[in-house]
Amino acid sequence: MRTLKGIRILLLLISIPCAALAQEFRQPVLISSAGQSADVKLVQLLASRETLDAVTKPVATAEDLADAKTLLIVPGFSSKGLGAAGISQEQEMDRVKSLVEAARNKQIPIVLVHVGGNARRKGQSDAFNELVGKNSSHMIVVSQGDEDHFFSAIAKESGIPLDLVENIAAAATPLGALFQ
Repeated sequence: MRTLKGIRILLLLISIPCAALAQEFRQPVLISSAGQSADVKLVQLLASRETLDAVTKPVATAEDLADAKTLLIVPGFSSKGLGAAGISQEQEMDRVKSLVEAARNKQIPIVLVHVGGNARRKGQSDAFNELVGKNSSHMIVVSQGDEDHFFSAIAKESGIPLDLVENIAAAATPLGALFQ
């Protein structure tokens, strides 16, 4: 009888961290870009497919976090996207830093979703990738974008859970699982 009671207590203690982790990511969700690539639209579609209560604002600011419980940031530099938004790379970096800082101050978890593969790596993209990655609570990355272990190294160094997926469509599963 004691053994059975001990097992029940142990199972209860084991389930507490899992329940806390599952509750960490809540809705509504704000989806924004870091670098203004079109990848943010793909993540919007994935969130819709997973029936998340999500709003997409590619140029979101701290004020847009008012109702958000989770912030999804899609990093990837696009000069065409910056031009369409009418902002410079420096302005975009300042905006993203401010958004990340505001989310952290409000204790809103950040999820990096990198679906751009090699096209959104190195060069001007990696400053955005690193900023968002190091401030994330979770990362979902298409494996082609991590061939050099860039995201894996950030995850390992910072103790951030990382889901590597084979393609963009496969990112929907871990994304949806975060909110269950």
